[in-house]
Amino acid sequence: MYEMYTEVTTAMKARTIRRHFRESIKSLGRNGWMTFASISAVTVTLLLVGVFTIIMMNLNKVADDIENDVEIKVLIDIISDPTEAQAAEEQLMEEIRGLPGVEEVVYSSKEEELNLLIAGYGEELSLFEQSNPLNNVLYVKATEPQQTASVAKAIEKFEHTQEVKYGEGKVEKLFSFLNTSRNVGLILIVGLLFTAIFLISNTIRITIIARRDEIEIMKLVGATNSFVRIPFVLEGMWLGVLGALIPIAVVSIVYVNIFNIVQPKLDGEFLQLLSATPLLYQVNGLLLIMGVFIGIWGSFMSVRKFLKV
Repeated sequence: MYEMYTEVTTAMKARTIRRHFRESIKSLGRNGWMTFASISAVTVTLLLVGVFTIIMMNLNKVADDIENDVEIKVLIDIISDPTEAQAAEEQLMEEIRGLPGVEEVVYSSKEEELNLLIAGYGEELSLFEQSNPLNNVLYVKATEPQQTASVAKAIEKFEHTQEVKYGEGKVEKLFSFLNTSRNVGLILIVGLLFTAIFLISNTIRITIIARRDEIEIMKLVGATNSFVRIPFVLEGMWLGVLGALIPIAVVSIVYVNIFNIVQPKLDGEFLQLLSATPLLYQVNGLLLIMGVFIGIWGSFMSVRKFLKV
């Protein structure tokens, strides 16, 4: 007997859920203009969120690339005796590697340094190949870019260090500017997200308010709160999904085309765009989740005030 009751109850619940889904979809067609207004609000707002998010993520990558490119150039004292010079260089490298905050130490001979100058400034400098006036160099990269200044100051105290270059003064200003840019970008994104939530939820709320008589009638004939609420919540979910589809398509198509046009021109350059994968998956997932969440939340909160009949 109990098993039969359980089967009947389960069947009734399944039929009720199917009815809720059917009603929520039918309501989209019955309330055509309000549905269009809600979807339009979701579409426009999420499109702005998607475009701005992609721009900020690429700007953040540029900032990271700039920071990671900062390195310390250590000029090693010129020592005439080759054996003594090699010992001094090895000692200096070991001391630098032992510093906290040092990620990498790369040795570059004065011949390699001259070749770099010739490649950058012209063959005229090849005259110095007979009598190379340059120093052997160590290129040091800090684990965290913000540690560059402190690592450089520590290296300056080591023996056999002629000069330490890292853009003193400019590097600190650069890091300060990049951090400020990140914070401003984060604030703008958060502000845009809250604006999106406000606009979309209010538009959906207006849609629900326009149908308050329908809700009141259902309550008067004995419908439970959940029976009344679920179709509207599902309808809000559909509005969020439909409103997110256009921004997802537009953002994906536009970014892929921009990437295909711009990226070949940046090959070999320092600055690079974020790859379309997984960037678009992340952004499109965010837009879809936002659309569904705001649609459900807006509908839930709007219906709630009419369930007190």
